[in-house]
Amino acid sequence: MANEIEAVFARTLLGDYDDEAPWTAVRELQQLATREVLERAAEWCGSPDPLKRARGADVLAQLGRTPDHPATKYPKESYEVIFTMTITEKDLRPLCSAIHALGHIGDPRAVPVLSLYQNHPDAEIRFALACALGNFTEHTRAIDVLVQLTRDEDEDVRDWATFGIGSLAKGDSPAIRDALMERLDDPFEDAQHEAIAGLVRLKDARVAPALLSALKRPDVPEIMIEAALELLGLSESPAKWTPGKCVAELRRRYGCVKQGSGVRSQG
Repeated sequence: MANEIEAVFARTLLGDYDDEAPWTAVRELQQLATREVLERAAEWCGSPDPLKRARGADVLAQLGRTPDHPATKYPKESYEVIFTMTITEKDLRPLCSAIHALGHIGDPRAVPVLSLYQNHPDAEIRFALACALGNFTEHTRAIDVLVQLTRDEDEDVRDWATFGIGSLAKGDSPAIRDALMERLDDPFEDAQHEAIAGLVRLKDARVAPALLSALKRPDVPEIMIEAALELLGLSESPAKWTPGKCVAELRRRYGCVKQGSGVRSQG
C-alpha cells in the first residue's frame, strides 16, 4: 500500500500545476484519507521543492471530504501543518495553496494570519485570500478584509470578495451594503451580478434598477433570474420566467422607469 500511495503522490507532480491529471491524483489521495496520506502530505509541506509543498497543502486542504462528509479529516493535524506553512512560506505557489487550504479546513483561528495577506502585491494571493475568507464570514475581521477586497484592482478578487460578503455571509451591516452598492457599477459583470445577488439577499430595494438593467442585457445568467424572483418574494422555478417577464413584474412592483441608458426608481 505504501508504494501505491507514493506512486499517487508522484503523479501530483506531473505536467503543469493546473492540469487535470495531477489534480486527479490529489483527489485520489484526499479520498484515501489514511493517516499515511496525512503524514506524507505533511512531510511534503516541509520539502525544499516548492511544488511538493504546494501539493502537500492541496492534499491536506480537503482530506477525506466528500458530499456526505463535508468536514475535513484530521483537521487539527492538518491545520497545524498548514498554519505553520502559511506564516513561513515565501514562494507564491505553495503560499497560495496554503491559504486556500486554511479556508477549506475551516478552523477560525486562521482568520488573523490570513488577514496578514490582504495587501499582498500578488493578485493570485489576494484571490486565494478572498476564497478562503468566504469560509469565515461569521467573523468580523474576515468581513472587514473581504469588504476591502471588493475594491481590489483585480476583477477576480473583487468578484470573489463580493460573493463572500453578498452570498456567503449571513449577517448585515452598513459596510457590507455600501460595498455591494459600489460594485453595481463594476466594469466586470460577474462582480456586478454578485453585488446584485447580495443586495437582494438583504432585501435592499435600491438594487431594483441595477437588476432591471442586468435583465435587459443579452445572455442573462440564471443568477439574475433567481435574484429577481427572490426580490419579488416568489419561490417559482427560474425556468418558468423569462428576463422580459421579470422586468415587467419588477417595474410593476417597484415603479422603475427608463432614464437614458439606465433606470431609476420612482418615488
